[in-house]
Amino acid sequence: MAGILDLLNSDLGKSIISGVAGSTGQDTNKTSSVLTMALPVLMKAMQRNTATQQGAEGLMGALNKHDGSILDNLGGLFNGGVNADVLQDGGNILKHVLGNKQQGVEKIIGQKAGIDAESVANILKTAAPILMGVLGKQSRQDNVNKSSDLGGLLGGLLGGSSADKEQSFLEQILDADGDGSIVDDIAGMVLGGADQKKSDGGLLGGLLGGIFGKK
Repeated sequence: MAGILDLLNSDLGKSIISGVAGSTGQDTNKTSSVLTMALPVLMKAMQRNTATQQGAEGLMGALNKHDGSILDNLGGLFNGGVNADVLQDGGNILKHVLGNKQQGVEKIIGQKAGIDAESVANILKTAAPILMGVLGKQSRQDNVNKSSDLGGLLGGLLGGSSADKEQSFLEQILDADGDGSIVDDIAGMVLGGADQKKSDGGLLGGLLGGIFGKK
């Protein structure tokens, strides 16, 4: 199973990034940075939510509604701007998946990508229904019919982000509570200290080479 970051590096992924950037009025490179960080975070949050029966059943119900057809007409989706129904759907997805962590997650990703949190929120509202379409399509291809199988589906799509440091990074972003109190800790963890850089190339290099898919 290809990982979610493989998708972003594909022709389809480039079309998604370009379309999201155009419809939100954001720079393509910054949009790419936001999505490269945010999509694994959203999927990790979903994976955490599936640990409970209620969370797993809720996600299964959402995937039943998102069958992947949104991927078949991205040109129509982005032409003239994404419509209000899609954005409302995206907002509902983010609220359900991230809960009270949403503002903190958006703030941290915005600081790393070099754009404001409101712009991150707009990017994610546009991209969230597309992500659900990807998950819905994959669940059908893999014949995932039971909510108990969703953890495996999400873990497979997270792919190369299974290393301990990368999982820790995802978990710490998701533990943001919106007050900004852990932003400095996250920044320090990602940038790494001088000793850490000497010993392992710095956590940033490891993360970008793995979960963020860059060299």
